[in-house]
Parts: sequence; structure tokens; C-alpha cells
Amino acid sequence: MPDPIREAALDQLARAAYSLSAADSRLRGRATRTPGALSLTHARALRVLADTGPLPIGQLAAATETTGAATTQLVNGLAAAGYVTRERPVDDKRSVLVTLTDIGRRRHHERQTALAQALDTALAHYETTALDTATDVLRQLAAIYDQL
Repeated sequence: MPDPIREAALDQLARAAYSLSAADSRLRGRATRTPGALSLTHARALRVLADTGPLPIGQLAAATETTGAATTQLVNGLAAAGYVTRERPVDDKRSVLVTLTDIGRRRHHERQTALAQALDTALAHYETTALDTATDVLRQLAAIYDQL
């Protein structure tokens, strides 16, 4: 038997997910027009490189959950901003190793600090269990989007 309250809550969740997607699109637009602005994909790539160290394009693509072609474009933009370098390993001339620069590491740290502060401020009234639930819901939404 349908539960109208649950259906309304799921509808609100779907609408919030659309709003999040629209906000991501606006952020990507700002990242293409504003020097120093980072899209979520750019920030994700910087975070992966900060966490793992240098990676070949294919591994960076997998870690950032993007395609190889999209990652190549992403790396081009990050390299133009001075955030990463591309080098060919001596033992493998076919691959490209992407390395975070000192400027990129600083930019990553600035972005992470700003994000952590914004999350802490905006979500201060939520208990840790609610934040854990939100994390699970977001991951489930990502899985649903991959199935659509």
C-alpha cells in the first residue's frame, strides 16, 4: 500500500538531488569563466593526487570517476592553471604521469579548508549519525544515477 508521506519525502529528495546537480553545473560554469575557480571534478582530481601522489591518466580517471578523454581535458585545464604537471615516465613512453605541483597542493588545501568550514557551519546542528545517513543517501543517489 502506498505511503503518501514517504512518497512526498522521496519526491523532496529527488528535487534536492536535482538542485544539487544544478548547483554543480553552475560551479562548473564559474570554473570555466573565473580564474582560480575549481569545479567539483577539478577539486576531486586535486584531492586524489594529494592523497595518492602522481598517477597515470587512466588511474586518475578511475579515481575521479571520469572517462579517460574527460580526464585528459581536466588535466589540460589543471596544467594550464599550474596545478599539475604531465611527464612521460622513462620506462613507459606511452603513458603520462600527472603530478600535483606546490601551487596545486596549496590550492587543494585552500579548497579543502573552505569546504570543511562551510560544511561545519552549515551542518552544525546535525548529529554525526544524521551526517552518516546523509553520506549513505548521497552514495545511494550516485549509484542510482549510474543506473539511469
